[in-house]
Amino acid sequence: MRRSLAAVLVLICVVTFGAVASADKKMGIADHYQISFPENVRIADTLLPKGDYDIRHVMEGTDHIMVFRQIGVKNPIEVRAKCKLVPLEAKAEQNKKIYVLNAANERVLQELVFRGDHASHVF
Repeated sequence: MRRSLAAVLVLICVVTFGAVASADKKMGIADHYQISFPENVRIADTLLPKGDYDIRHVMEGTDHIMVFRQIGVKNPIEVRAKCKLVPLEAKAEQNKKIYVLNAANERVLQELVFRGDHASHVF
């Protein structure tokens, strides 16, 4: 009885994980990106220095999280930012970074679009 209950619970977990993973694929986004910021940029209350970053798109429960990790430095900065996926009308033809300026005249990242994706990442 306990083994069959454990097997059912494992099956439910596998099906749930598969459903969440396929939801991202239906949105037409990749799990991994690379990006360069030519100037400092504020993301999730952290001011990132200009440079190259590796980005992973991960799920935490039902939340979409983008993890920005600095590339090519000794002590890389890592920032986690919750994002919302917004479907695009068509597959993105080019990368796009959308910023606003805050009161301190800093670029604040508002949205990322990656070529080939079917959704934008809004922060």
